[in-house]
Amino acid sequence: MSAADRFGPEPDAAVEPRLIDHLIELRARLLRSVIGLLVVFAALMPFASELYGLFAQPLLATLPSNGQLVAVDPAGGFFVPVKLAFFTALLISVPWLLYQAWAFVAPGLYRREKRLALPLLASAVTLFYAGCAFAFFLVLPMVFGFLAKFTPEVVAMTPDIAKYLDFVLVIFLAFGLSFELPVALVILVLLGWVTPAQLREWRGYAIVGVFVIAAVITPPDVVSQLMLAIPMCLLYEVGIVAASWLKGRPDPNAAAE
Repeated sequence: MSAADRFGPEPDAAVEPRLIDHLIELRARLLRSVIGLLVVFAALMPFASELYGLFAQPLLATLPSNGQLVAVDPAGGFFVPVKLAFFTALLISVPWLLYQAWAFVAPGLYRREKRLALPLLASAVTLFYAGCAFAFFLVLPMVFGFLAKFTPEVVAMTPDIAKYLDFVLVIFLAFGLSFELPVALVILVLLGWVTPAQLREWRGYAIVGVFVIAAVITPPDVVSQLMLAIPMCLLYEVGIVAASWLKGRPDPNAAAE
């Protein structure tokens, strides 16, 4: 009788097939994510020019009746709308991408973790979309209107399409991530790193930090800074309320798990 027969298989023999299964599953989820993103991108490509025209409306509304954007780069008229179409496809595909990530990690979570993770994930996606919508429909028109009022009359505003796209994408990212503040606070409380009482005590420091962050990540104008700082202060309070509610909520399945 061999040593393997007497003492059973080596520990790595059972672990290796399981690791390979996880890697195969990960590859399949990544492939589905990429395919879904490419499908949405291909569907948006025929409408790239119209999409950019819609995207430029907050700026065009502040320009004279004959105002327009220019393409400094000769190839910018083609590549910039394509870039916008890709980022739009990425934004639309976020639920699908998150679903693939969730399907990969969910089997390893406890029931309580699943019950908490799903609402947090849905809230994070919703808040990110809300931040982008808030930036597009409210912030950008007011920012461009504010900047146009202080532009000398002898200066003709003919913005470059590539720089305008980069500017707006930064604004979208700043507001989308900033609107995730309640979710971040809830996660910190659930992890036990802070308590709702501490968040209330630190409210004054948080307000100062919010205005500093808004001054750093927004354009150098008062309008955009205030329109980011004020919602973040309100979202800070929402995060405290949500964290207090979840922290004080009993978990009937905790003992069973």
